[in-house]
Amino acid sequence: MKKMNNKMQLLLLSGMLLGLAACTGDFEDINRNPNEVTDDQLQANNYKVGTNIKTLQGLVVPTEEHRFQFVESIVGCPYAGYNGKTVDTWQATFENYNPSADWRKVPFVDMISDTYPAYRAIVNGTDDAVAQALAKLFRIAIMHRVTDSYGPIPYTQIMANKTESLEVAYDTQEQVYTQMFAELDEVIAAFKDNLTLPSDAFARYDAVYYGNVSQWLKFANSLKLRMAMRLSYVDEATAKSKAAEAIAEGVIEANADNASMHTTDNRTTLIYNDWGDHRVGADIINYMNGYNDPRREKMFTTVKLVEDGQEVQGYAGIRIGINVTSKSTAVSSYSNMLVTSTDPYLWMNAAEVTFLRAEYELRWGSAETAKSLYEQAIRLSFEERGASGADAYVADATSRPAAYKDPLNQHSVGTPQSTITIAWETGAGEDVKERNLERIITQKWIAIFPLGTEAWTEHRRTGYPRLLPVVVNNSGGAVDSEKGARRLPYPVEEYTENPVNLQDAVSKLDSEASEGSGDNMGTRVWWDRRNLNE
Repeated sequence: MKKMNNKMQLLLLSGMLLGLAACTGDFEDINRNPNEVTDDQLQANNYKVGTNIKTLQGLVVPTEEHRFQFVESIVGCPYAGYNGKTVDTWQATFENYNPSADWRKVPFVDMISDTYPAYRAIVNGTDDAVAQALAKLFRIAIMHRVTDSYGPIPYTQIMANKTESLEVAYDTQEQVYTQMFAELDEVIAAFKDNLTLPSDAFARYDAVYYGNVSQWLKFANSLKLRMAMRLSYVDEATAKSKAAEAIAEGVIEANADNASMHTTDNRTTLIYNDWGDHRVGADIINYMNGYNDPRREKMFTTVKLVEDGQEVQGYAGIRIGINVTSKSTAVSSYSNMLVTSTDPYLWMNAAEVTFLRAEYELRWGSAETAKSLYEQAIRLSFEERGASGADAYVADATSRPAAYKDPLNQHSVGTPQSTITIAWETGAGEDVKERNLERIITQKWIAIFPLGTEAWTEHRRTGYPRLLPVVVNNSGGAVDSEKGARRLPYPVEEYTENPVNLQDAVSKLDSEASEGSGDNMGTRVWWDRRNLNE
């Protein structure tokens, strides 16, 4: 692919607007170069492309409050141990493994149906190489979260279907990942060919990197690394080779390159601060309390607790999957996450990517390098949060996660979920290696809060961090409480509107599953090969 100079970039971005060659009686139009794009035409088409870029960006981690709540607050975050519900009228929920039909719709139907109009508008509406690459990248960033949640999804056939219908055949998850890797390589090549493109070409419409192609290149490679490591237990050879390619090409290493979407108003403040439908989960509070983690004050609110008969301020989390009897009591008794209207929406940070590199080295490289990257990732997280004390924290070889003490004295647990310490453990042997893997994943889990979908996905892949079982399991035996939900069930709409392809998708799910069968929350997706809480 050839590099484009600035003029050509703008011409391609104009997309051959309708009416460019139309006849006119105006003298100025007759004498105007027919191949010249007018300022009005350029602005109109830039706006169309830019608007669709912003639409896709707003779906990677959903910025609309209801969509975010269904995808993250109600699904990803509880399954990751990040937050639990406080609403006393919710009966059929994902937390309790019995979501109602209307709840099942948003994470699948809405995410897919809202993505493709904007995606098609860009890939079919402009020849601009960077615009096309961004569109492809955002589709992957959105849809890898969908396939990780469900397994087989419609992917390759959606664009192959010229009718623009979404009622198409599903791909196996292995096929989805294979296609996404191929598309990521195309995206990376396009960005590399256009590194000299001025940022102002897309700055107005890019709410993440403001048109900086070099930063988009780092994100694309980092996403490739994340997806490569997902295959570590199902296809180790591919995981290793794809991860090595991504690292060699250059990934996010500094917080200045973190991928976060900036909006004029972070609507999650409605969910957590105004509605109060959720509070921070017991799991992450237990770990961070036990570690006396300095980042807590940057992440959570404090509540009144009683210790040794004295009232103190501290951090307390809510158990996942409880039957809430009083919302007001739950809201006031458990810590909330700190979020303001000016906070950006996190997609991926340097800490996550550095933890991924540490895992790569632990598996296939140098244990010494793995240790260095592990400690570097923790320091990056402290830096991102504006917390002090990172050096003492990484050297702490004694602190362990705390046992859960419910401030309402209803769901306490006498023993901690895990005994894993913070400091890297030196030595040989698979036991040491496994404990260091648990350290990497546990600290990554803390560092990427509140990316619930990603944290839940990594929990299923690795078995870490070790989480408390849900209190009330209404799955009717479909979900093992100790293992938790392995995937989400397809929405009712697919059964009624795309039944033939849906039944084929369930067959494909069964063919890839290492445990379980059928369209339920206990069936494992293709890459999910380890047992949890062993």
